Amino acid sequence: MIGDSSACGGVGGAGPERGTISIAFVHEALLAVRARGLDGDVLLVRAGISPALLDMPQARVSSASYGLLWHQIAVALDDEFFGMDRHPMKVGSFTLLCHAIINSDTLERALRRALRFLRVVMDELAGDLEVRGALCRVRVVDLPAGSGRPPARAFAYGTLLLMIHGLACWLVGRRIPLDRASFRCPEPDFSGEWRVLFSPKLDFGQADTAIEFDSAYLTLPNLRNEAEMKRFLREAPANFLVKYRNSSSLTAKIRRHLRARAPTEWPDFPGLASRFHASESTLRRRLEDEGQSYRAILDDLRRDLAISLLLDTDRPVHEIAIELGFAESSAFHRAFKKWTGAPPGAYRHGSVRETFDDDAGTG
Repeated sequence: MIGDSSACGGVGGAGPERGTISIAFVHEALLAVRARGLDGDVLLVRAGISPALLDMPQARVSSASYGLLWHQIAVALDDEFFGMDRHPMKVGSFTLLCHAIINSDTLERALRRALRFLRVVMDELAGDLEVRGALCRVRVVDLPAGSGRPPARAFAYGTLLLMIHGLACWLVGRRIPLDRASFRCPEPDFSGEWRVLFSPKLDFGQADTAIEFDSAYLTLPNLRNEAEMKRFLREAPANFLVKYRNSSSLTAKIRRHLRARAPTEWPDFPGLASRFHASESTLRRRLEDEGQSYRAILDDLRRDLAISLLLDTDRPVHEIAIELGFAESSAFHRAFKKWTGAPPGAYRHGSVRETFDDDAGTG
């Protein structure tokens, strides 16, 4: 789960960001499907995701495809929470939740209504809103409270918080930056994804699960109406999987800067430092503080663009390679295989058995 909110149409220019989602989230979403003996591969194909990608730990899927899979699983299970609570969140629950809050005048009133709604719908997880001066916490409680119940799945906590935070951001028309996110469960393998979705400051094995932000945001007015809500529901959850990711970090600002340009025009590191009015050493140190490097940002952005172009267009592989700034198709093939574990043509067609040589043509 699951880029930043700026960005481009095609490769450079204006238009919506097409971020990608780790294959780990696909595995997590399918657990209840497999447990009930249903055919998860059918759901994947309907969502435009090759089942072969499940065998590639580094694979990623487009946010649009993951959103389609979300809907497919919800219908198959009649549960919009992927079977992660004893009481299913039946199809239509999220729509009713939106109807319950759409006429709230402030974010605080909307959040309290949303959390009250979820407490009625779910049996094993509930949320509450705590305001402590300048700090606000949306806390997820394991029920029955005080029972010593072991933590829920990490994916359950993250999915519920993503729904609440994404809905809150949409209501006020901006990302609500999170100061910190804490989880009662052990750290999962996909925690790096959450540093983008929630906050770089993540803590695991904590007393409770919560996201924290400035309580001043609670006074913001609800900017939405029922007509906008209908459009929002048509695009959910893909819209808030990408649109409301952390956009205030230096990494996100650099991604925005790059997305506004064609890859062939991306600056080298000295040029980037100059455009950000910082010395090279200062910019490098600030990126290191976020656990990033300029090379990693370039690779991640090229990877996301390549996956989107491969899965969402019919353009030949060699044209995609040129557009992404690779001098030769062979260099693109090597880079893509390093990013995802498969060559571009195999990734597009869903056959990980294809060889590098099979894929070395026009795509």
